[in-house]
This record gives sequence, structure tokens and C-alpha cells, in this order.
Amino acid sequence: MDLAQPGIQRVVEAASRKGVALDIRLLPGGPCTSEQAAAALDAELGQMVEAMVFVAPRPEGRLIPLVCLVSGANQVDLSLLAAVSGEFAIRAASAREVRELTGFSPDAIPPIGYGREVRILMDQDLCQYQWIWAAAGSGTAVFKVAPRTLRMLSNAVVAPVAIATWMSSSAATAMEPRLQFETGAGA
Repeated sequence: MDLAQPGIQRVVEAASRKGVALDIRLLPGGPCTSEQAAAALDAELGQMVEAMVFVAPRPEGRLIPLVCLVSGANQVDLSLLAAVSGEFAIRAASAREVRELTGFSPDAIPPIGYGREVRILMDQDLCQYQWIWAAAGSGTAVFKVAPRTLRMLSNAVVAPVAIATWMSSSAATAMEPRLQFETGAGA
């Protein structure tokens, strides 16, 4: 795999425009799951950033893309996503829509480097780690980044969008959820 690949270069250039140099690592083999990547990097599954693309359809047929950055150990809660995004109807983007809206293959969606303006939400669960790993524009390329830096690079809004991220134990069931919102740095 070549680091000069167009998708990887778009990610590197997007970070560079914000003054961040990325250390891109190539994983052995072909595209892999979050579990396989975590094992290859000697990281926890929760440290793997999954970029999931959703769309909010408009009456005139236009699609508004929403990218959710979530821990590899979590799944997006569509009702939480709707609440924090203010969008009425949200659905997962099809593979074709992912390519059209982000310019990347569904198996290699990075958190930055899209060819258009995309609204990004980052699940607060990722903020518990010192370092997290994100796709770098190909199925086998990743980069290590601090959650605060990823938030700044992607202009993400940090909010609870994963299923039960605010409840860490059965004892927490009686507690009210604490919603934590942070805005990303301006572009």
C-alpha cells in the first residue's frame, strides 16, 4: 500500500491545513474490522474510531450528510443522534451515498478530508482515551490522535450519540443522564 494514495493524501492535507502532521500507519493485509485493527495496533476496541455516515433527507430530495465518530465498541443510537443534531428523519447512508457524500469507500471512511462540507458529531465516549486510532483514507491506513485534536481537525461537536454511553454500570440506571456538549474549533 502506498502512502501517496489519493484518499490518504486528502486526509494528510486536511490535517496539514490545521497545522497537524499525521503519522500514518499501514496495517498488514487488506481492509480489516475494528477488532482486527485494534489487535494489530495493540489497542482497545474502544480506541478505534468508526466514522459512520447518516443522511437526513430533505423534502426536495436533497440529502444532508451527518458523520458520527464513535468508538469501535459502540453503536449509534438514532434517537440520540436525532436529538443532538436536530434532524427529524435520519437513516444510514447507502454505500453509494457514502462515496458521493464523503468521497471515500464505506470501508475506509476517515474523520476528515471530505470533498464537501459535512456535519460531524463525535461521541463523548472517545474522550475517555488518551489516544484513539482513526482511518486515514484507505482500508489499511490509520493514524493515532488525541481526542481533542481529532475534535479540532474534524470541527466535530462532541455529544452522546452512542447507545447508553452515559450509563457505565447497572447502578447508574437510577441516575439522570448528563449530556455533555462541546463545539469543535472554528475552521
